[in-house]
Amino acid sequence: MTALRLGTRASALATTQSRLVADLVRDRLGRDVELVEISTEGDRSSAPLAQLGGTGVFVSALREALLDGRIDLAVHSLKDLPTAPCEGITLAAVPTREDPRDVVVARDGLTLGELPVGSRVGTGSPRRAAQLHALGLGLEVTGIRGNVDTRVGKVQAGSYDAVLLARAGLARLGRVDEATEVLDPLQMLPAPGQGALAVECRSDDLELVAALAALEDPHSRAAVDAERAVLATLEGGCSAPIGALAEVVEGEDGDELWVRAVALSHDGGLSVRMSASGAPADAAGVGSRLAGEMLADGAAELTAAPAKRQNA
Repeated sequence: MTALRLGTRASALATTQSRLVADLVRDRLGRDVELVEISTEGDRSSAPLAQLGGTGVFVSALREALLDGRIDLAVHSLKDLPTAPCEGITLAAVPTREDPRDVVVARDGLTLGELPVGSRVGTGSPRRAAQLHALGLGLEVTGIRGNVDTRVGKVQAGSYDAVLLARAGLARLGRVDEATEVLDPLQMLPAPGQGALAVECRSDDLELVAALAALEDPHSRAAVDAERAVLATLEGGCSAPIGALAEVVEGEDGDELWVRAVALSHDGGLSVRMSASGAPADAAGVGSRLAGEMLADGAAELTAAPAKRQNA
């Protein structure tokens, strides 16, 4: 049987994530896997993601390679996937999710609360920037792009006092000890899907779609389905920075899904924050209803609030 061709971006984090999935495929499907590097617009450009068209710039080239038959499956950071379905492509598996929280990498081992007023903190995420402003710590929030090495290197070089990153990326690279603080979701809700991987293949490859189900973690899938439903519903009604986190917990009557979400003005001055619970089997429904309540409570008007600061 021929080896499966797994498409991946060329960055250290992307190839590490793809190797994790390749190992799962070998262990659970008994198939050999070869990695095929695909260059994306997001990798080639240093412009802010919002200017390039959002996180989908990391996804489209891999999907094109799937559809034209250059690769058999692709691995993405799930938070990079647009919420709208892609014709001809199936999200075949969501493996067990890494810790989805954000972390701080700061000079001198400092936490956010220990950074002096005016400290320069780098993030390319409007979601992180808005929540940083909402904390009222008097930090200078500045845009930044680049891989983990680049961002951490800017702290080590003294260009920034701290940067914010996803804990999952550091963990997969074996660098989680470099984080000086793991942020409580009460302070910083992560991006929908953060910490999870998405394994996609062609919808007409029915045999592979069925086989990849062996990589699926049902609790991780339910959580990200709820978070992505929050994002999809809110994106239809506003373009505010959005954070969401869901988890499946064991209850008296079986598993229960809990979802928390926030939408903020870009300056962090205004926010709508809500939570909901429901059955994991209705994950998307729980997320959609929660987001609908947030829109009804004013989330749609957040981007109309005057922004005090510009964030990349």
